[in-house]
Amino acid sequence: MHAQETTFSKLVHGETQFQVPLYQRTYTWQSDELRRLWEDMLEVVEDILAGKEPAAHFLGSVVLAPGRLAAGGMQRWLVVDGQQRLTTLMLAFTALRDRHRARGRKKKAARIHDLILVNGYQEGNDRYRLLPTQADRGAFVACVESLPTAGGSGNIGGAYRFFLAALTEGEEAEGAGEAWVDAVESALRDFLAIVSITASEGDNVYRIFESINNTGVGLSQSDLLRNYLFMCLPRRGEAVYRNLWLPMQELLGPARLELLVWLDLVVGGDSRAKQSEIYRDQKKRMEPLSSDEAALEAEILRLRVRADRLMRIVEPVREGDPGLSEALQRLARWGGQTHYPLALLLLDRLDAGDCTPEEVATALSYAESYLVRRLFAGNSTTGNNRTFMELPKEVEKELDNGRPLADAVRMALSTKTGTRVWPSDAGMREAILNRPFYKSGRSNQRFEILRRFEESYGAREPVDYGKSTLTVEHVLPQQPAQQWFDLLAEEAGEGESPEELHAQLVHTIGNLTLSGDNARLSNHPFRRKQQILDSSALRMNQRIAAQERWGKAEILARADELAERASTLWPGPLDGVVHAEAEWVGWGELRQALLTMPAGTWTTYGDLAALTGTHAVTIGNHIAARPALHGAYRVLTADGKISPGFRWPEGYDGPLDPREVLEREGVPFDGWGRARRSHRLTVSDLASLAGKDDSGDEAPARDAGGAGTGGESAAARFEKLLRENQTPETAAGVLAALRSWVELGGTLEYGRKSETSCFPTLSSGSSRAGGLWPLALYPVSGTAEVVFQHLKRRPPFHDEVPRRELMARLNGVRGIDLAEAKLDLRPSFPLEVFADRGEELQGVLRWFAHTAELAAAGGIRDGQKPVQGDGGPA
Repeated sequence: MHAQETTFSKLVHGETQFQVPLYQRTYTWQSDELRRLWEDMLEVVEDILAGKEPAAHFLGSVVLAPGRLAAGGMQRWLVVDGQQRLTTLMLAFTALRDRHRARGRKKKAARIHDLILVNGYQEGNDRYRLLPTQADRGAFVACVESLPTAGGSGNIGGAYRFFLAALTEGEEAEGAGEAWVDAVESALRDFLAIVSITASEGDNVYRIFESINNTGVGLSQSDLLRNYLFMCLPRRGEAVYRNLWLPMQELLGPARLELLVWLDLVVGGDSRAKQSEIYRDQKKRMEPLSSDEAALEAEILRLRVRADRLMRIVEPVREGDPGLSEALQRLARWGGQTHYPLALLLLDRLDAGDCTPEEVATALSYAESYLVRRLFAGNSTTGNNRTFMELPKEVEKELDNGRPLADAVRMALSTKTGTRVWPSDAGMREAILNRPFYKSGRSNQRFEILRRFEESYGAREPVDYGKSTLTVEHVLPQQPAQQWFDLLAEEAGEGESPEELHAQLVHTIGNLTLSGDNARLSNHPFRRKQQILDSSALRMNQRIAAQERWGKAEILARADELAERASTLWPGPLDGVVHAEAEWVGWGELRQALLTMPAGTWTTYGDLAALTGTHAVTIGNHIAARPALHGAYRVLTADGKISPGFRWPEGYDGPLDPREVLEREGVPFDGWGRARRSHRLTVSDLASLAGKDDSGDEAPARDAGGAGTGGESAAARFEKLLRENQTPETAAGVLAALRSWVELGGTLEYGRKSETSCFPTLSSGSSRAGGLWPLALYPVSGTAEVVFQHLKRRPPFHDEVPRRELMARLNGVRGIDLAEAKLDLRPSFPLEVFADRGEELQGVLRWFAHTAELAAAGGIRDGQKPVQGDGGPA
C-alpha cells in the first residue's frame, strides 16, 4: 500500500470517480460531526482573511483501491475507508456552489460544479466524481443536480442543509461578504490535509476494510505526552512518576487528565488549542526543557497542583468556601465545560493569594449571567466555547491594567467581539416576555433557571432539589382542552386566532413553573390546576394559584415580574461597553429556520412567530419585504394555503405558482388548495432542526410501573388517562398492543411530563439491543409519536435503511400518514388507529424488535435491509 498526504482538490483532480462499495454503511455524519469540521475549518478561514499562511487541518485518511477503468480512460477508485469524509466534503462544495448561484456568481459556481462535483464528459453514474452506496445515491444526486428534492430528509439532505445554512449565515454576517466565501472555498479546497492510502491491484479490499474497522484501543493524547516526558527523565523519572504523575492520573482518570493538559494550554494563553492536538502543542512548549530534568519535574508538579483545582471545578463540594462552592455548583449544574478555562484561572489566582473567595464567586456569577442572559435572548451557543477560551488572556490584560479581579472578568465579557454579546437588562426583559423559553437551551439549563427563580422567593423550608422529582410544567397546557381556547379567544387581537395566541404564549417563561405533579396537572382547566399548585411547597406555584384566571394578561404580568428578578439574579454587562445588536436575533433565527427546512415540508407564519418570539403578522411583513429569503415559499397560512401576498424575488425564473414548486418537492395539496398537514413543521420541529430543542435526546423517566404520586403507579396513571380521554375501542387496542410488546420480552417505561406517556422499550437486561423505543404514546392528546429523532442516533436505526423501512411499514397501516420529509423528526399519528388496526401495528412492533435483535447479534450490517416475514405489513 502507498500513502501520501494530499488535499481534497488534488485528490479529486481530473476525470475520476470514487465509488463507495455496497458493504460500506450509509452516510452517518450528523450535526455534531459536521459542526466540529466546520469550526475547525473556520479557524483556517480566519488565518486566510488575516493574511496569514494557514496551518493545514488534518482531516484524516482515506483508503482507496483501484477499480476498473471506465470508457474514455476515467479512473475509478473503490473507497475502502473514509467515505464519510469524502461525502461530507462533496456536500460542502455542493452547498458552496449553490450559494454562489444564489448570489449570481455563475463562474465560481460553474468552476466548482465542473472541477469537483462532476465528470462533464461522462454519462449516467460515471458523471459523478463520488458515487455513494445505492441507499444514499438518490439523495446525493438530488443535491448535485439541484433537483427539487435536494436537501430532503436523511443524513445526506441534512448535511447539505447544514452547509448551506452555515455559508448563508457566514456571508451575511457583519463585515463578511464574498471575500469570506472565497476564503471558505480556499480552506475546503487547499487546507484540509488528507492522507491518501492506495492499495495495489489484486489486494483483498474487503479484508483491508475489516482490518481498519477492527482496531484496538490507541494511545490517548495524554498517554503520548506522558511517554515523551518520562523519556526525557532518565534519572528522576521513577520518583516523579510515583510521587506526582501516578497520583494525578488516579485522581483525574484518563478523560479528565486529557482535559487538564488541554486547559493548561488554554489558561496559558493559547485560545486556539485543540484537545485533539494537545500532545503536539505541549511537546512543542516543553521541548526547550527536554534536557533539564529539574525544569520538567517542576512542570509536572505544576500540572499536579492544577489537577486538584480542576477537581474543585468538576466536583464543587471539594471547595471549602461555601459561597464559592455554591457559585461553582450552579455552573456545574448548567452543564458542559465552557466555564472551565475561566474557573481554573480564577482558582490559580485564589490559591496564589491574589484575591478572596468572595471575589472569585462574584467573577463566576458574571460568567453564569453571560450564559443565562444569552439563553434568554436566543443567542447561539456556538461562540461560547471560544469566548471562554479567550477570557484568560483578556482577564490577565485587565488585571495588568489595575482592575480588580471580578471587574476584570465583567469588563472582558462586556466587550463585544465577533459573536460575543452579553444582553442588557432591556434586551433580556424583551426576551423573557416574548421568546419561547421552553425551546431554548437544554432541559437541565431551563430547570436551573426556574430553580434560581424559586430560590429567590426565600421560602422558609427550601426544597431539596437533589431528592425532588420536579420537572418543568406548562400552566397553560401544550395541548389544551377547548375551555382554554375559549379563554384565549377573549384576549386574541384583531385577526389573531386563539391557536396563534396559544402558540405565542405557551412556551414563554411566564407560563412555566416547576412541579412534581405534572401527570396530575396534565391539560386540566385552570380551576383544577389551582388546587394542585396551591398545595405545592414552591412559592412561585402558590403565587400562580392565587390568580383568578390564567390567560395572556396573567402570563405577561408574571413574565414581567420574573424579568425584574432576573436583572438582580444575573447582573448584566457594564454600561457603555457593550454595543447594541445591529439586528434583532429573531431575524437570524427566521433565516436559520427557513434554511434548515427539508424539501417536502412547509410551515406557518404562526409557527415561525412562536419560534422567534414575535407575531405572525410581523413575520409575514418581514418575509413580504424580503422575497429573496431562502425557502420563503414554504411559509403558508395557518390553514395551509399560499398567502395572497406572496411574491417571488426579482429575477426568479422558476414556476410562478408556489404550489407547483412545493408539489415538485413532495408536498401534496387537497382540492381546496391546502397543503397536507402531515408535511407541516410545527414550532417543535423547527426548533429541533435548528438545534434549539433537546427533546430528541430525552429518555423516558424510567418508572416501569413503580409507585408515583399518591402511591399510584405510572402504569395505572397511564391506563387511567387513556380510558378517560380515548374511546373504549382505542384504549383496548393500545393496551392489547402493549401486552403484545411485553410478551415479546420488551418493557413499558413511562414519562412524567405534561401527561403520563408510555414508551414500549426493548429491555436492556435481556437484549443487546436494549434502550430502544419506536413510539411514545400520549393518552390525553391521543397521539403516538414515531421517535425517528431518537432512533437516528442509535444502532441499527442510525442507518437510514431500517428507519425508512419502519416508516414504510407504518404508512402501510390505514390511518397513518407519515411524511418522508420527517424522517429525522418525531411525526405522529392518532391513537385511534389502534382501535381497528391494532394487529397490524403489533406486527410493526414485532418487526422493530426483531430487526434490533438481529442487528445486535451481528445479523445485519450497516446499509443492509432487514429481513421480511415477521408479521408486519411489507
